[in-house]
Amino acid sequence: MTVQETTLGKKKILKRVFIVIACSIFALILILAIIVYNWTFTEHGRLDPEVAVALRLMPELPDPNTLSPTEAVKLLRKPGSLSRNKPIDIFNVEDREIPGTLGNIPIRIYQPIDSRSLPILIWYHGGGFTMGDLDGSDSFCRKLSKLSGAVVVSVDYRLAPEYTFPAAAEDAYAAFAWTAQNAELISGNSSRIAVMGGSAGGCLAAVTTLMARDRKGPSIIYQVLFFPSTDQSDSDFPSHTLYDKGYYLTFEWLKFFRRQYIPNEPDRKHPYASPLLAPDHRGLPPSLVITAEFDPVRDEGEAYAEKLKNAVQCVL
Repeated sequence: MTVQETTLGKKKILKRVFIVIACSIFALILILAIIVYNWTFTEHGRLDPEVAVALRLMPELPDPNTLSPTEAVKLLRKPGSLSRNKPIDIFNVEDREIPGTLGNIPIRIYQPIDSRSLPILIWYHGGGFTMGDLDGSDSFCRKLSKLSGAVVVSVDYRLAPEYTFPAAAEDAYAAFAWTAQNAELISGNSSRIAVMGGSAGGCLAAVTTLMARDRKGPSIIYQVLFFPSTDQSDSDFPSHTLYDKGYYLTFEWLKFFRRQYIPNEPDRKHPYASPLLAPDHRGLPPSLVITAEFDPVRDEGEAYAEKLKNAVQCVL
């Protein structure tokens, strides 16, 4: 066998090996795609593929009734419980402490560009009133500020069970009032302030608009509520039980969060705890309410949107 024949033989072998590897990779990708596709199907409908994968990879939370309150809160607050992605660059980020009725409140201010009189978005993080911090929302707030062109003020309100109702609500309002009074200091415009929050933070954003109306200001031009928890009482909503299992957050954990934040049951019907139960929703700003389909608090958010539609007439 000549050297040329040997070389050709090796090339044929390498080509066959490459084909086998490529076919194996393709088969593996196909199998994974089929697995993920099957994961998207639930008894209540289809999930987004990314959500389906995330739910499969996330560890299931234990029943909070099997833990002491201290153990449950420690589990929720352990490092890695909330997303901390690599931050994107932004013009300026500043940490401050501002005065509140119960002491100083940490906030983080995001300025997208070197300009004055910018619109202002005040952000209240989620976490069942028991977890969450400025770092957990940092990546989101940077993107929000950069894409919206607004100054974003992220509020590190007091958490339960160390601080119970109305601590978080009062911190939320105090941070908003300080921002309105000091808008020029942070390159913002006090006449262009909106509030925004997710889950428990959505509740606090809604409560802040109620407080601003009841306390005669300052003015809020818009509220954005992401999957808000709007009723901390014992009201029964179909989504509480319909999506109780298989979607990470369970109804038992919702009840746990309520017990920690509002241990005094009569307080759970207070409008500043349960904005859905406010006797009057007139005089509130235009609103955007976004709910998640497979979410135990979905119906609370939709019920609140209906209340706002009937009272405000400008709800998306």
